[in-house]
Amino acid sequence: MLSPKRVKWRKQFVGRASGLAHRGSNLDFGDFGLQAAEEGRLTARQLEAGRVAINRTIKRGGKVWCRVYPDVPVTKKPAETRMGSGKGNPEFWVARVLPGRILFEMNGVTKEQAKEAFERAAHKLPFKTKFLERV
Repeated sequence: MLSPKRVKWRKQFVGRASGLAHRGSNLDFGDFGLQAAEEGRLTARQLEAGRVAINRTIKRGGKVWCRVYPDVPVTKKPAETRMGSGKGNPEFWVARVLPGRILFEMNGVTKEQAKEAFERAAHKLPFKTKFLERV
C-alpha cells in the first residue's frame, strides 16, 4: 500500500476540505481520465483497489497514471479506551480529494475499454466520479 517513507510530523490536524481543485484538474498524461465529482478522503487501500481493478480490466493493454497520493495520516484510538490521554496513533493514510481532481489517467486503449475500467474503479471509491476524454 502507498504511504510516505518519511514525514516531518507524525500526526496532522484533520482540517476541512472546501472549494474546487484547480491543481491536478487537467488531463496531462493520458487520453482518458477519472475525475472526482465530490470531495472526500481516499484511503491508500481504496486507491490500490481502484488501480488493481483498472489493470485487471485493461489486461496490460495501456499505461495507467495515478494522480493522487495518500500523504495525510489518520489517527485512531484503541477500542474501549477512556476519554483523554492524548491523540491516537496513526492507523492509515489518506489523500484529500477536492471536486475536479483527476484520480487516474489512461492511454493506449480504446474508449470503451477505458470507460469499462474506470467504471469498475469507481465502484471502489467513496465518492462520485466522472469519465473524461481528451478532445
